[in-house]
Amino acid sequence: MTDRALRLMVLMTLATVVQAAAQTAATGADIRAALSGNTVVGSMLASGAYAEFYAADGTIRAADYAGKWWVQGDKMCFSYGTDPESCWAAAISGASVTWLGDSGAEGSGAIKPGNPGGW
Repeated sequence: MTDRALRLMVLMTLATVVQAAAQTAATGADIRAALSGNTVVGSMLASGAYAEFYAADGTIRAADYAGKWWVQGDKMCFSYGTDPESCWAAAISGASVTWLGDSGAEGSGAIKPGNPGGW
């Protein structure tokens, strides 16, 4: 490996570490304030694209499915029918959310005001 390639690899690794460190998890109160009554349009690494409205009463509405959401500690939890419940930490910056799991960022989305999909 050349010195240049090695330096490039080190810089890329450092950039990844800095990016991960910049994703500080929001508090439960911050999650609730940013997402309750709003829609998130995004994608998860494991399941792909999604668009969901998080109603203030704890229901999730989407184009072709529904579920429940709640804040537990500093994580947002989800329940969809018979699927196991899942909880994610969230890094929120302006109108963007990054869903954080044990291995780091596992999805992201844009926060849209209200329920523009009319679900």
